[in-house]
Amino acid sequence: MPPLDNQRHERFAQELAKGFAADKAYETAGFKPNRGNAATLKQKQSISNRVSEILAERESIHAQATAEAIKSTALTKEWIIQTLMENVARAMQATPVKTDDEGEAIGEYQYQGSVANRALELLGKELGMFIERTENQNVNTTYVVSSDPVDNVEDWEREHAPKH
Repeated sequence: MPPLDNQRHERFAQELAKGFAADKAYETAGFKPNRGNAATLKQKQSISNRVSEILAERESIHAQATAEAIKSTALTKEWIIQTLMENVARAMQATPVKTDDEGEAIGEYQYQGSVANRALELLGKELGMFIERTENQNVNTTYVVSSDPVDNVEDWEREHAPKH
């Protein structure tokens, strides 16, 4: 879909695609402030189609830029996994800092458990070993529903009061 014929409508769609609220986009497009008109214009099919198109174009550009960055840096999944494994080995003091010409260690890494744990966590996530868990805190409330009339409200409240 080409840009909208009405320049103000096109600018309005562009501002919406940037994430601005309808009333702010409406003003930026050159209209007098009016929240009702902004909401009405936002709901027009041509506007929503244009906003969707602009967002799709941006996503495509972003995906291409990401692909180019990965290609130009030779960044691969294998390289990242290998580097994370090296970080774990170094942080766990499993490999020396340097070796001399004869292969003897010249230094030692310091143990850094947090670095090793983070690298292992990233590796585990990449391999699908971990599941993100969130804590749900639900308040269980029990309601008593009865078709019997209540004779004494105070007795009923005492009997059915929430227990803490």
